[in-house]
Order: sequence, then structure tokens, then C-alpha cells
Amino acid sequence: MHIGVDVGGTNTDAVVMDGRRLVATYKTPTTEDVSTGVIIAIREVLMQAGIGADDITATMIGTTQFTNAFVERKRLTAVGVIRISLPSCVDIRPMLDWPQDLTNVLGDHVYWSHGGYQFDGTEISPFSADDVRKAARDMRRKGLRRIAVSCTFSPVNSSMEMHAAEIIRAEMPDARITLSSEIGRVGMVERENAAIMNVALSDLSQLVVRAFTTALASLRIQSPLYLTQNDGTLMAADYVERFPVLTFASGPTNSMRGAAFLSGLDHAIVVDIGGTTADVGVLANRFPRESSVAVDIGGVRTNFRMPDILSIGLGGGSYVRPAAGKVSIGPDSVGFALTSKGLVFGGDVLTTTDIAVADRGLDIGDRSRVEGLDKSVIDAAVSEMHRMTEEAIDRMKTAAGDAEVVLVGGGGILISRDLKGVSKLHVPQHASVANAIGAAMAQVGGETDRIFSYEKSGRDAAIQEAKAEAVEKAAKAGAIPSTVSIVDVEELPMAYMPGGAVRIRVKAVGDLDLSSQAHSR
Repeated sequence: MHIGVDVGGTNTDAVVMDGRRLVATYKTPTTEDVSTGVIIAIREVLMQAGIGADDITATMIGTTQFTNAFVERKRLTAVGVIRISLPSCVDIRPMLDWPQDLTNVLGDHVYWSHGGYQFDGTEISPFSADDVRKAARDMRRKGLRRIAVSCTFSPVNSSMEMHAAEIIRAEMPDARITLSSEIGRVGMVERENAAIMNVALSDLSQLVVRAFTTALASLRIQSPLYLTQNDGTLMAADYVERFPVLTFASGPTNSMRGAAFLSGLDHAIVVDIGGTTADVGVLANRFPRESSVAVDIGGVRTNFRMPDILSIGLGGGSYVRPAAGKVSIGPDSVGFALTSKGLVFGGDVLTTTDIAVADRGLDIGDRSRVEGLDKSVIDAAVSEMHRMTEEAIDRMKTAAGDAEVVLVGGGGILISRDLKGVSKLHVPQHASVANAIGAAMAQVGGETDRIFSYEKSGRDAAIQEAKAEAVEKAAKAGAIPSTVSIVDVEELPMAYMPGGAVRIRVKAVGDLDLSSQAHSR
């Protein structure tokens, strides 16, 4: 049996699943220290299921902690950046367009080295070990131990980045290093940004993994721990310590995977309404549609894989503010304090949950506390919640006409009317814990993102090579080889490059192999 947990800004959800059968569910407010809420949720689902810790074969957790830390500029570490590109790429220096408050936290420690590649893997200039060694010694002198290394077209050839890492470790054995080729895709600045973000979170990642491990140990659960990535697949705990940024947007991804499972739909729009936001995405072959453009996170452009998600300030804890005959909702929310600040829970803040209770007499909290609300305020707020949802759905459509929509999340109680532009609204059983279900049923993935020359290899051979590489990566990540399948193939012609250059992205997924503990990727 698997345990799936999703730690949101408002609630922590947990489920027990036996294969594809849902055994038990539980929802509890997220605690300030996070791990306490996880312990409460897991203990409760184990009791409901009537099973012991020894019956659990794997625990999967989704968390927003790393995203929140970066957006809020909290618990980040100073970073040294080495760019291998000279004599090219000097006009735009690393972190040039980053928000000032963020660079104040990370510092301005940038170093340059000769080297780098063209798109076809030919060298721009020879790699300079002396440049890297000099940079490493200066960073050691400054006390910098968190280092990001980037190199032009390193997804094509990562040799120079790997050589630089060897030199840095020789000078600073305790350094933590992120290579841009390990995370980002083709696109120098955005890939470099992702590497810097990742290593800035490396200290926090150790603390978070340790907290989850301690929580499971306190419950005597000895099964392997995995965290969910933002593509709907799993990472082993030690991999999370190395690459925390890959958890960004994993919450909405888990909800979409859970929505696909609960609804049985392969293609649909998913609306996940939580306590703070409503996240709208598109299911394509039961996985979230990936963003095809650079994604802005906390004011920084990145190009590592991210789901195409639209988030709006509508959740169960969103503030409702009547003013001059109109009603505004959010974007701020009482979050996990809903059960103490909302009117129906004895607080003094008018929230969307209060409006839903007043409108439909829902059995949540103390209904008598909202009986005196002005009917015009209630109607205006309900209309505004539906308008916001309709607009978000419309923005995510790729074609004109009505679309099938799956509504999940605890905040789904806010939707009580038909939605314009929706052909059928699915609200499956257990929709409120779709995120935890998505975590529990997550698979293992492998991805290839490289530039091929069709003139040299031919289209068919290039695609087959990319597919084989993605399948091999999935197997190395811990997937059962016989279950691995290709779920997405994308070809992007590089019109400005010679030689019939085409960027090929392939994604493969398979079921987790629990008979092996070698999931280090």
C-alpha cells in the first residue's frame, strides 16, 4: 500500500491507496512547522485503513515549501556563479534582470571562464581549468560554498560543466554544486537562472527532507520516501536534496493527476480550488500540459520543465470585501488560519467559505454566524467567484467552444452553478483530496531534451535515439522497465541554425519499482 500526502498552504491531505483502490482519506490544516500536520494526517489515515506502518511500501509527499521560500525570499543561501562562455555571452551577465531584493539575498558573486559550445557541440574556445580554479579559490576565500555552473549549450555537451565541478570539489570538498545541464533546457540565461535558484535552496532542501524523514520515523514507517516533481513523477529523497526546484508547482500537478484518475478522463481542463488559490491546467494524455515558454517564478525567468498552470486568487480562505455595491475577492487569503479567522469558525474575517455557507446552508462551522449577511453581498460574491473561474477556464482553452472540466480541491464547494464555456462539469467522489491521490499514484519519469541534426542522422533515427534515451533515464530513476512508455514527443525546428537542427523533447514514464532501492537518478 502507498501513502500519498500533499502539503498545501492551507491544508495537508493524506490518502492510503492499495494499487488503484482508495482505502482512506484525511484532511487537516497545515501546521506552521509542516511536519506536525503530516504526522497528524498520516496517523489518521492509517487508523481509518486499519493497517500498521509495516503495511506501507512507499510514501509520496508533495510540498510547496521550496516555491514559497523562493517567492518569499526566505531561507535562501548566498551563491557563487561560474559561467563558461568566454569570449562570448559577455553582454548579459548572470542575474542581470533579477529583482533587487533577491540579489541582495544571494549576493553578486559572478565569475567567467573560457570555453563553451556551439549548438552542434563544437567548442567556442578551449576550456580553461585555470579560470575555474581561480574562481573556486576566490569563492573559498569569501566563504561561498553554494555554486552554480553554467556553460553555453551544455545540454548538448555537459563535459565542461562536469570538469568545472571536479575542479571546484578539489578546492572545496564541502561545496554544493548545481550544473545547469542537470536542470534546465536549451536557452542559456533561463537555464542558468534555474541552476542558481536550485543551489540557493540546497540548505533548505536538506532541512525539509530531514523533517519528512523524521516525521515518518516517529510513525515507525520504514518505507522509501519520495517527493513529487512538477511533471507528475517521483524523486527519491536524496534526489530532492540535490534538485529542490523540480518540486515547484508539484501541488497543482498532483491535483491534475488525481483528477485524471478520479474522472477517468485523458483530456480535460482541471480546476483545483484550494484554500488560497485556484489553479487551472490542461490534461493531455492524463498528464499536465507543459508550458512551452519561459516561466516566471518569483520574478525570475526559468526554462526547466513546468506545468502550464494559471493561478488566480480564489480559494476557500480568500477575503471577501464588499464596497460601494460591489464585491472584491482575494487575492489575499487567511490560508491555514481559516478555521480560526473565518466567520463560521468564530473569527471576524468574511471569506469565500462564509459566502458558500450563507448561500447554500452548507454544514460547515456555525451557520448561524452568517445568517445576517446582506443577500445582495452574498449574490454578488457568488457571481464574482463564478466569473473568475469562467475567465480562468477560458484563458486556458486552446480551441473555441465548450470544454469538459474536472473540479477538484477542498475549495470546490465555492462552485454551485453552471459555468459558461463548460460542456460538462465533473465533480468526482473524493475530489477534495485529488492532490494526495495524485501523489500516491505518481510514476517515475525520464526526459530527453536535445538538439539533433536531421541532415546528419535523419529524422527517424534522431527521434528513436531520443526515445531510447528517455526510456533509459526512466529505468535508471527507478521505473520497472517493462512498464515504461513514451507519453510525449515534441519536435521544434531551429530555423536560425544550419544543418537541419531540430530540438527534440521526449518524456517517458513507468511504474515505480519497489524491489530496488537504486533510485538515485
